[in-house]
Amino acid sequence: MRAGSIADSYASTARGSPENADVFEGTPGIETQVATPLDKASLQDLKDTELENVAAPEAPKRSFFYYILIVTLCFPVSLGGFLPGWDSGITSGFINMENFRENFGSYSHTTGQYYLSNVRMGLLVAIFSVGCALGGILLAKLGDIFGRRLAIIMVVVIYVVGAIIQISATGKWYQYFIGKIIYGLGCGGCSVLCPMLLSEIAPKDLRGALVSMYQLMVTLGIFLGYCAGYSTRNYKDTAQWRVPLGLCFAWAIIICIGMLLIPESPRYLAENGRIEEARRAIARLSRVPVEHEFVESEIDQIVQGIEIQKANGEASWGELFSTKSKILQRLITGCLVQSFLQLTGENYFFFYGTTIFKSVGLTDGFETSVIIGTVNLFSTIVAVFVVDKLGRRMCLMSGAGGMLVCMVVFASVGVTRLYPNGQDAPSSKGAGNCMIVFTMFYIFFFATTWAPVAYIVVAESFPSRVKSKGMAISTAFNWLWQFLIGFFTPFITDAINFYYGYVFVGCLVAMFLYVFFFLPETSGLSLEDIHVLYEEGIPPWKSASWIPPSERFNHMEVQKNDDIESKRWNPFHKK
Repeated sequence: MRAGSIADSYASTARGSPENADVFEGTPGIETQVATPLDKASLQDLKDTELENVAAPEAPKRSFFYYILIVTLCFPVSLGGFLPGWDSGITSGFINMENFRENFGSYSHTTGQYYLSNVRMGLLVAIFSVGCALGGILLAKLGDIFGRRLAIIMVVVIYVVGAIIQISATGKWYQYFIGKIIYGLGCGGCSVLCPMLLSEIAPKDLRGALVSMYQLMVTLGIFLGYCAGYSTRNYKDTAQWRVPLGLCFAWAIIICIGMLLIPESPRYLAENGRIEEARRAIARLSRVPVEHEFVESEIDQIVQGIEIQKANGEASWGELFSTKSKILQRLITGCLVQSFLQLTGENYFFFYGTTIFKSVGLTDGFETSVIIGTVNLFSTIVAVFVVDKLGRRMCLMSGAGGMLVCMVVFASVGVTRLYPNGQDAPSSKGAGNCMIVFTMFYIFFFATTWAPVAYIVVAESFPSRVKSKGMAISTAFNWLWQFLIGFFTPFITDAINFYYGYVFVGCLVAMFLYVFFFLPETSGLSLEDIHVLYEEGIPPWKSASWIPPSERFNHMEVQKNDDIESKRWNPFHKK
């Protein structure tokens, strides 16, 4: 007998016979919440079901080959993160390239050189983020209409169109500007659809690691983008910036081919009545026969969750702002986590890395950007292996604390020690080296915690009926703040220089407090169990020990009362 069947049978006992009610606190669908012991007949029935075997079957044992397979299947999906990462990497180099400034900048009669004004530089760097925000909101629905795989192919095609417009621009900054927006539309669609598909095809105990691959590809894109800029910086013609832009076609082709080889999301298939296809997808992802009990258990859980959601009718945008089922709470969490991701100050370094480190006395800012990209990449690799072990809350709080210390040192040294004789005099080499070191520590803390976990939290928080809408709005806040920081940073740094770092210090304090008081732990839970966690209103600081309904029969404790045994569980105790 399944766990759900047992819960249903004892729910009816509790409703029909109060004196024989059992305690199944926290189990959805059971109306009686007050504990009374079972009588001996009911207890015998409970024993006959072999309580230890009624919980959902455990995942099949996995071989090393299985891990290689699942990573291979998820690789082309995660490569969607490479696209915005690549743009960040090459753009930070473009704004310092002579030929790029000649084509899209203004001529100074005073210096006899071309330059990018703060407004134009801010627009050329940050307008990409506006395109991404619009793309996430407008194109995420394609995943519900055409399926996750086909939708990803469609947004990648939009990305390629934007790249073609940019490459063909010569001397017209507004053409490059328009291409950048369209380019961003495709990347924004990928930023919603790719983590969504990863979260829906990943096993629950590997979901954090596999969704982290999206961020790993972002960092790989940044690193290789820096390398591309470093390699072409000495060209004298448009190859300086056209070659890095042209390479984006390679990544697009790999993603499109990969979408033809991986299974569709089982949840999307089940929502559209394609149950047998969903079974085959689960079996393929789990490397077991279609008839395996684990496949049946997974499909039952998915279908049950879908039926409950369908009973509430067609999802609308307005439902996101309803307090029913705690959807509004999850939307606020998603928007704040994605906003905080940018308010860490990471793009202060990534977008303007070459500019910042020239100001601390390094003659070749391109080399420094490559170093930043290397630290970022290898730190994210660490995150893939630890994010499921440490949990979401521990990663985010420790990351905020580490970045806070690094940013305080970076800003304080920049303000008090970098220019001991004024900004017109040479900078202090020792102070500059100190700032570089703490920048690297900052990148490490960011890349191992907030960079991947922010996407994981958003990808796994929303129920499937509103998932595309919730993820689209949440991710739009990421791109909105990225635009604001990218556009206004040149003006702010001109006005207050390294005092800007103290703005991010305040944000990091707020991030730590928000995670502690408002963000529940979701590591190791299925997407359906996460929905129950939110509905039960578990305090976030207790959520790490919360037991989902599918496991509660394994955690029941035997109690005796006047020679009558009863089975209870403690919902906050895990073996």
